[in-house]
Amino acid sequence: MKIIHTRQLLSENLNVLRQQPLKMGFVPTMGALHAGHLRLMEQAKAENDVLVCSIFVNPIQFNNVSDLERYPRNLEHDAAMIENLCDVLFSPSAEEMYPEPPTEKYDFGKLETVMEGEFRPGHFNGVAVVVKRLFELVQPDTAYFGKKDFQQLAIIRKLVEDYNLPVKIQAVDTVREVDGLAMSSRNKLLSPEARKQAPFIWETLSEAKILTKNKNPQELSLWIKNKFTENKVFTLEYIQLVDASTLIEINDYKQADTIVACIAVWLDNVRLIDNITIQ
Repeated sequence: MKIIHTRQLLSENLNVLRQQPLKMGFVPTMGALHAGHLRLMEQAKAENDVLVCSIFVNPIQFNNVSDLERYPRNLEHDAAMIENLCDVLFSPSAEEMYPEPPTEKYDFGKLETVMEGEFRPGHFNGVAVVVKRLFELVQPDTAYFGKKDFQQLAIIRKLVEDYNLPVKIQAVDTVREVDGLAMSSRNKLLSPEARKQAPFIWETLSEAKILTKNKNPQELSLWIKNKFTENKVFTLEYIQLVDASTLIEINDYKQADTIVACIAVWLDNVRLIDNITIQ
């Protein structure tokens, strides 16, 4: 695995590879890698001839400075985890990615104003800026993203559609711990006691899915809210039942073919998100 830190060296190395008829897969990450990232890379490796990965903690997608400062970073450990999977690892500095302050502005309409967009203003513009730049640098055939960040996945698909980017977006199922907690780099920030409490998120979503048989969407949302109100270790930020395509909140199960319940909570000063397809 080659580890590359500059855009110029990345282009030079990838241009050599492009002289051969090779399919290229790409997995962008912010590091602090775990089994969920490895699942993305394993699928990308199986479906392509060359796998390019990136590790870059993107400062412009953090609307909370302390959140950016706390984000776990260990490039040496991450690189060792993926050296047998990844062919090229691109790990630039912020100055390398943004030699000038970024000025790009994207408009994703309703997709970026609900849920995460409501509570993290500017977040998705920062995501779009870095993903588009990475796509232009790597020029992959297929890029792989996890379904845990469901709204981000929708934003990236819209980005590709709006700008006619020549890359296929492949979604990969969320990878979970044995107790059901969605794997996330942020899990490392939880105290041991909070980590024991965290599976409550998936337990509640799983139970809610069963209750769709006898609760309408409004009743189900209220039931979930009450569950988190009763469990004092959590602070619920939002729970929304949305159309998987538009992310518009639904009032009736007949409004959409696929409905996803998306949630964000705070636990031990750590923000965790998850989702479940309920229809």
